[in-house]
Amino acid sequence: MTMHPTLQSAFANRCALKVISGLNNFDRDRVAATVKAAHHGGATFVDIAADTTLVQMAKGLTNLLVCVSAVEPEKFVQAVAAGADLIEIGNFDSFYAQGRKFEAEEVLALTHQTRALLPNITLSVTVPHILTLDQQVQLAEELVKAGADIIQTEGGTSSNPTHPGVLGLIEKAAPTLAAAYEISRAVSVPVLCASGISSVTAPLAIAAGATGVGVGSAINQLNSEVAMIAVVRGLVEALGTVTTSGAIA
Repeated sequence: MTMHPTLQSAFANRCALKVISGLNNFDRDRVAATVKAAHHGGATFVDIAADTTLVQMAKGLTNLLVCVSAVEPEKFVQAVAAGADLIEIGNFDSFYAQGRKFEAEEVLALTHQTRALLPNITLSVTVPHILTLDQQVQLAEELVKAGADIIQTEGGTSSNPTHPGVLGLIEKAAPTLAAAYEISRAVSVPVLCASGISSVTAPLAIAAGATGVGVGSAINQLNSEVAMIAVVRGLVEALGTVTTSGAIA
């Protein structure tokens, strides 16, 4: 599998930014607003639900790479045919509120099924935060062996910040930062740190070993496109400050 040069370069420079609209978000207007914010804000790529109509819309709104997310492998086939550039098994956050959990065995099985259907597409897989850190590392290693090209961490829903402001933002990101630290030292593929990330904690994710970040609710829950673009730009600047400072080897 050959990764798209734009994505490969962003990972190599440890500044990839994925803007996530949500695996279960099929609201055309909301998805469009998120895609536009990603485009005008300077993100690397966008992540939308694996829906052919949404893919076609996104491709008409931006020249950014379009990633699609699902937990049903067959949905990827149609989405890729519609123009999706890469695929993601995961963004599980929306399922946790419904009491739906993804164990290691199921995520690994989904990866094998997806690779059988689409052997050549760039594949990202999320490691569930419900697993202990050592289990997350073990699963990440198995996912890479099964064909995952990118590993994504999560953990925002498992944190319960007790402080406001910057301290609260760091508390919220702590679980996914810890996962990025441990997993990035165990696998050779890019690690995308997602779930609970902000402009405050994006640089911490890179310092922890991630090669990029994924941000969703901090952007797509806003009601103003101007505000959404501003958040994306803030994230791009935060990542750029880290990579140009020489703090990251």
